[in-house]
Amino acid sequence: MKTSAQIALFRGKKIRKIIHNNEWWFSVIDVIEALTGTERPRKYWSDLKKKVLNEGYIELSEKIGQLKLQSSDGKFYETDCASTETMFRIVQSIPSPKVESIKRWLAKVGYERIQEIEDPELATKRTRLLYKLKGYSDSWIEKRMRGIAIREELTNEWQKRGAKEQKEYEILTAEISKASFGVTPSEYKKLKGLKRENLRDHMDDFELIFTMLGERSTTEIHRTENSQGLPKLSGDAKRGGKIAGNARRELEKELGRSVVSKKNFKPLEIKKLKQIK
Repeated sequence: MKTSAQIALFRGKKIRKIIHNNEWWFSVIDVIEALTGTERPRKYWSDLKKKVLNEGYIELSEKIGQLKLQSSDGKFYETDCASTETMFRIVQSIPSPKVESIKRWLAKVGYERIQEIEDPELATKRTRLLYKLKGYSDSWIEKRMRGIAIREELTNEWQKRGAKEQKEYEILTAEISKASFGVTPSEYKKLKGLKRENLRDHMDDFELIFTMLGERSTTEIHRTENSQGLPKLSGDAKRGGKIAGNARRELEKELGRSVVSKKNFKPLEIKKLKQIK
């Protein structure tokens, strides 16, 4: 099943979550860190597992899933995750005054997922609203949302054509990016000074447009040639990215500057935080 990972906020603390079996699963160590403030959430979780098992929750091991989430270094690692129901049981064993608050928060997030399954447009509306609250313009949001749709269309093709999720998706994405911009996504993030942040959330209009062009071109090449398997998909990715890369270079000649930019939305976010304070 295709998964979708995101970051949610609980009292300003980032908690990674991912759709698994059609519901939200949460990073256990992120929830523990948010609740306890500990600097060693992994050690806390290791000790807590023993405590919960001793309390009689013998099903805990089978209720925890090892799901790939993005770490602070930008790479994806298998991470202990739990559904809303399991997280309820885990946090109940944590001595923290925030327990009831996070239980309400988990319930709210879980309920929103049920709503989104019944009405998929709600997820789109919520995403648009989040970008709006972060200070993005309506025109930028339109491009970002279109880019999300194009990306999903592409990964659906990869899934159907034999690419294994995550690792091989990263390889194919890097091929498109390298041909489109001359840098891989990890190199691009380094250029912009990003760590855990989403690269595309820090792209300007032209960067988003050429990202879409490279990915949409790749999708169409896959379909036209009925490509199967990683080697052929990889070749298509280079060709699709090259189309965007050629267009980018033509524009750069006209503008007299590079489209690939160090600029991102960080300054705006910092300014908004200062205003809130």
